Order: sequence, then structure tokens, then C-alpha cells
Amino acid sequence: MQIYLDTANINEIREAASWGILSGVTTNPTLVAREKGADFKSVISEIAELVDGPISAEAVSLDGDGMVKEGLEFATWHPNVIVKVPSTTEGLKAVYQLARKGIRTNVTLIFNASQALMAARAGAFIVSPFVGRVDDTGVDGMQLIREISQIYKNDSEIKTKIISASIRHPRHIIDSALAGADIATCPFKVLQMSMRHPLTDRGIEQFLADWKARG
Repeated sequence: MQIYLDTANINEIREAASWGILSGVTTNPTLVAREKGADFKSVISEIAELVDGPISAEAVSLDGDGMVKEGLEFATWHPNVIVKVPSTTEGLKAVYQLARKGIRTNVTLIFNASQALMAARAGAFIVSPFVGRVDDTGVDGMQLIREISQIYKNDSEIKTKIISASIRHPRHIIDSALAGADIATCPFKVLQMSMRHPLTDRGIEQFLADWKARG
């Protein structure tokens, strides 16, 4: 399973990229808006210099034609740009039209397996089920990943990848890999948390203490 960073913060992306584990980046209008004064195109271009992998840039239009227009523009920014659209019927129209033009899409805000199936059939490159938000409703978000994974495996024509999104904690990363996700896209703080363990810290402290105490 690949690891993506879910952010538009260049400093976070630069740091995570230095670890050698980053395969892509996902952004959305909220994440870009947090970077005060940042120009969307400039942000995407700067990310592309740091990460050699898919970069999701989300359209804000609600109609299919508007999404296609935005997507065509985004695609000129860099070959790694993936056009992100919502899981709506208008989004499906955009996915279908963009796919026919050779432009890859990421269908976001997926909350049930039927949405993921329809997105794949329309030609989505990636689907983004939101496991954390599903958990918030009292339903097991990982069951959604398992269902989508099984549906895709049952149909050899489907090549769409599954991004486990709305990752809230390190266990979500592991459970996503076990459930069959191709990618987990995570906030930077979750990536940091995933590499921390008190026994690791204690072991380092003990090693250093033993080294200093050597005769």
C-alpha cells in the first residue's frame, strides 16, 4: 500500500518527502485555503517539484461541464495532476468526459460501495472512501474499504485504485492496508504519530545511557 500526504502545506510535504515514503499528495479546497495567500497553481507546481507521484487538485464547480473545464486547466499544470471531483452524478459526467481525454480523476467523498462502483465504471483512476467520517456515523469505515476492494477484485475490467481517506490515527493506516486499500492518504501529524512508540524511545534512551556508562 502506498502512502500519500493529505495537505497543501509545502513544509509538511518537504519533510515527509525526505523520509522516502511519500508516493503522492492529495489536496482539497479546505487544505489550500489554510495556506493563506497561496496561489492554487503555484502550490500544485511546488508540490510537483517535491513529489514524483500523483497530486490531486480538486475542482470547485458543481456541474459536470464546469468540472471538465477546471480539470482541463489543472491537467496543463503538470503531468502528475489528478483531477479531483465529488461523488455525484455531475461528477460522474466529468469523470467520463475527462477519461476519454486521457485525464485521470480522483472521485472523492465516497461513503458507500455503490458510489465507488459507479465511479470506477465511469472511468475514475482513483476513488476516495472517507473511513474516518464513516466511523463518525457509528459504522465501521474499514468495512467500506473491504467491500470496495472485493467488488473491484471481482471485476477484472476495473483498474481503479482505492485511496483510504479521512485517516484519523495510525491504526487507520494499518487497517487500510489489511482491508485492501491501494493507498492511504494521511495528515502529516498522523504520519508522525505512526513512527512513534514509547518502547522505541525507551530503547534509545537505554542504549545511550549504556554507551555513556561504558568503561
